Amino acid sequence: MEGVGCISSSLIKASAQNGENGRVELTPWDLRLLLLGPIQKGLLFPKPSNAFVDCLKASLSRTLSHFPPLAGRLATTELDNETVSFFIDCNNAGALFIHAKADGVTISDIVEPVYVPSIVHSFFPLNGMTNYDGMLEPLLGVQVTELADGVFLGCTINHSVVDGTSFWHFINSWSEISRGSIRLSKPPVFQRSTFDNIDYPIRIPRALLEQIHDEDESIQAQPPLRERVFHFSKQSIAKLKEKANAEAGTNNNISSLQALTSHFWRCIIRNKKIISEEEMTYYLVWVGARPRLRNLPPHYFGNAVRTRIVAMKAKQVREQRVGDIAREMNKLNKSLQGTWSVG
Repeated sequence: MEGVGCISSSLIKASAQNGENGRVELTPWDLRLLLLGPIQKGLLFPKPSNAFVDCLKASLSRTLSHFPPLAGRLATTELDNETVSFFIDCNNAGALFIHAKADGVTISDIVEPVYVPSIVHSFFPLNGMTNYDGMLEPLLGVQVTELADGVFLGCTINHSVVDGTSFWHFINSWSEISRGSIRLSKPPVFQRSTFDNIDYPIRIPRALLEQIHDEDESIQAQPPLRERVFHFSKQSIAKLKEKANAEAGTNNNISSLQALTSHFWRCIIRNKKIISEEEMTYYLVWVGARPRLRNLPPHYFGNAVRTRIVAMKAKQVREQRVGDIAREMNKLNKSLQGTWSVG
């Protein structure tokens, strides 16, 4: 397959600015993601009309009027000689929009191979960035890549600004605007006042800020890994869930997700070179907090997730049944019941 060529690159600004959203504070959950990478998702479409790029730019500009943080940049305020605070400056600096073309690449070239083709990474903007780079780089990047028989829409959004739920909230809202809607069915909420016991702005020691900068500069690129997408039928997942519940001795308490992730964890450890069977292995679980927070608006725009870890020795993961591992996953889920606080 040939490479990707850039046709044009521009910054798309919101068609209208809302002065009420000039500054959006970052919460503790936002701040924890500063050194991680952004969220990247891609969508494949059949070949559209010739004017689709201009239409996307226009609808994106109108959508950004409802999502001013995505047209802004991260910024800091000096609170005193020793502390600073992070926030989103809704200055309408613009979102990155790239129009590109991949000659000779078809939709089947993307979806049919066993392993994800390396060219797919070239379909996304702002590659190699950390969320901290949002101080200078756009918080939202969109790349429209024309294929021989279709279009790939790649979106990159700063993870300190959105979680997965907010990411798709924006994409779905953009879709609404593109179809001619004037008002959004789910207007985003940016206020952080609903979080309890947080005194804004959050003070960050200046020494820690300098450490973040040093660590950001020292991050080394990892060698490229081969990526593969696995597809499980509804029937195979149901069968795996039934097996996990039988092995765990539970009355259908093991969910489909817990059964599938346990199966994955066991397969990975069995195929990984482990020096010691006593080595601890960990499964990181991302847990949505939106249903568990008091007074959080349904359409809150930001991060509302926290991480929890299931830890087991390599020997345990290798030798135990899927249901035994899933039971540990289920215990973690039960421990997360109830109302949470941010911190």
